[in-house]
Amino acid sequence: MFPIRDHNPSGRTPYVVYTLMAANILAFVGYFGLSDDARLLNQFYFDYAIIPARITDGGGFETLFTSVFIHGGIMHLAGNMLFLWIFGDNMEDEMGHVPFLVFYLVSGLGAGLLHVAAAPLSTVPTVGASGAIAGVMGGYLLLFPKAKVDILIILIVFFRIIPIPAWVMLGLWLGMQFIGGLGSDPDTGGVAYWAHAGGFAVGLILTVPLWLKRGGPAFWSETHGHPPHPEPNYRLNATRIPRIGRRSERKPGPWGR
Repeated sequence: MFPIRDHNPSGRTPYVVYTLMAANILAFVGYFGLSDDARLLNQFYFDYAIIPARITDGGGFETLFTSVFIHGGIMHLAGNMLFLWIFGDNMEDEMGHVPFLVFYLVSGLGAGLLHVAAAPLSTVPTVGASGAIAGVMGGYLLLFPKAKVDILIILIVFFRIIPIPAWVMLGLWLGMQFIGGLGSDPDTGGVAYWAHAGGFAVGLILTVPLWLKRGGPAFWSETHGHPPHPEPNYRLNATRIPRIGRRSERKPGPWGR
């Protein structure tokens, strides 16, 4: 299952979200051709990806920022941009454009540092905006725990879109990061689970001052955890694959089969 949209409209145009999405996409297009040359690709990752052992030795600190704009493939990029598009606009709406940009970058920085702390001797390059976007999700959970998020569930030939509260979706996602982190070896590569969980925690903590400024628990009481704006009503909240009748019920085609 994965989210496709939320019911939380923003009150202003999310220029920073659009700019971040464009920056990630343009960066990916810029180095996509390197995939045909292993030597150049390895050098690119060495220059711009997080390599924990390198940072532990006192170098490559700039990669804590550059790695946030690098992705390992089209699906990696598409998934991150989907999450940023769903949750980022509301955080930018609440924080303002420049504060949100700082929040995003600091969340990515914190996620990278926690990944280094989890595997200080790893020589595996780490890339992706997942840690920064996890911070956005952590802040979203604090401000809008009951905002509805439409989830697409795919079970072989069963497709269905169901709305669930943000706290359920984000709580499940965070739990999966902890489970994945406990069952993985960060020194051998794969998904940077602890970077995700760390970015989520950093983003939630950074959002606490804004939440308190809005009234803290009183803000939740006022909004009941829902968005401050009227929620949109989507016409298609649930879909299924159409049923196919038995062969005997079908009309013969032009060839009589």
